[in-house]
Amino acid sequence: MSLLYERWRQVAKERRKELALRDLATGDAWTFEQLATAVESSARGKPGLICPHGHSAQFILAVLRGWRDQSVVCPLEPGQKPPAVPLPPPGIAHLKLTSATTGQSRVVAFTGAQLAADAEHILPTMGLRPEWPNLAVISMAHSYGFSNLVLPLTLFGIPLLVAPSPLPEAMRRAAQLFPAITLPAVPALWRAWHEAAAIPNTVRLAISASAPLPITLERAVFEATGLKIHNFYGSSECGGIAYDSTPTPRLDDACVGQPMRHVRLSVNDEGCMLVQSRAVAETYWPEASPALGQGRFQTSDLAEMTSGQVFLRGRLSDQIHVAGRKVSPEHVEHALRLHPGVRDCLVFGVPSPDADRTESIVACVAGKHSLSAESLKHFLLDRLPAWQVPREWWLVDSLEANARGKLPRAEWRRKFLERQKTDFAR
Repeated sequence: MSLLYERWRQVAKERRKELALRDLATGDAWTFEQLATAVESSARGKPGLICPHGHSAQFILAVLRGWRDQSVVCPLEPGQKPPAVPLPPPGIAHLKLTSATTGQSRVVAFTGAQLAADAEHILPTMGLRPEWPNLAVISMAHSYGFSNLVLPLTLFGIPLLVAPSPLPEAMRRAAQLFPAITLPAVPALWRAWHEAAAIPNTVRLAISASAPLPITLERAVFEATGLKIHNFYGSSECGGIAYDSTPTPRLDDACVGQPMRHVRLSVNDEGCMLVQSRAVAETYWPEASPALGQGRFQTSDLAEMTSGQVFLRGRLSDQIHVAGRKVSPEHVEHALRLHPGVRDCLVFGVPSPDADRTESIVACVAGKHSLSAESLKHFLLDRLPAWQVPREWWLVDSLEANARGKLPRAEWRRKFLERQKTDFAR
């Protein structure tokens, strides 16, 4: 019997008469005993690779059946294809696909103990509790959703409520069915709910991850509702890294909180964060990398640690090279978000027609219709050195996040270059 399934059976035995899972789209509900019975009574399969998908109670049942059959579980987003890799060696229980925000997606392999360790770090750090069920509006297949929704249910008995939709009215109706809930989400959802005045008063613990949470949004929600959104920073390769547990809004966008319990953080000579914990994955599969393994993950995130707080300063690979100097796109984005008319923004570099500059800085901005590139440029000149102010501006109606709540910088850079090429052809 696998370690994960053994842990699940113990949880189901201890909490057998309590609510475990409710699918709010269908109205179906299971106690822990009923959920365990449903899994045990289903047909058994041969060990192999299984790929749970979709946003329903069936996702949970598929995961538990996979653990029972000692299969390797690889959760997938809607429309995502299974990875074309060989079955990993014995001992590997779980595969994650990285988000491909800055490049090709990679497959990350975990043992059962490594997967469980992530949940063991999350629960005490965040204070998850059975009397505050998790409301699932984010993808359970994504690393964030799997660690914050699926593992707390199956390994620690935190009930899970699967909402039919993240749309403001649907989410509000779902949340009002229970007196107190925990709500993990992404910044794009928190913004949509806040603008629709739809954040339920039953939320006792609010969490945001997968993309940077702007302090302007964090403060706006706090001022309107008194609810503190806790910023959470993690990675597919190692689970949770840092968490902001403070009761009031942060003062700096770059701050992602304190290291998770039982997670050790340091910064290497290049300024990039090194993560050490029992939750770090076994390896990339099938091609290993010296950056990952043996309890260590070397990130490409530029970071500083001050007074026990972690501050992110961008990615090494995202830095923009301007006339022999480097600028972090996050640094420019932080300054842009201080403008009252800016809802969201994304900054990146593109090849410059001036060879001496190497790259030009581009800003994609979503905001009020009255915004102009000239006004934004003057706004930044009061806050940044002139060489860090974008030369190219793209004003858009919205910056749509992907299914994981991320704004893929590489994808928007590609769109900009295609648009530039089309405009030139005209």
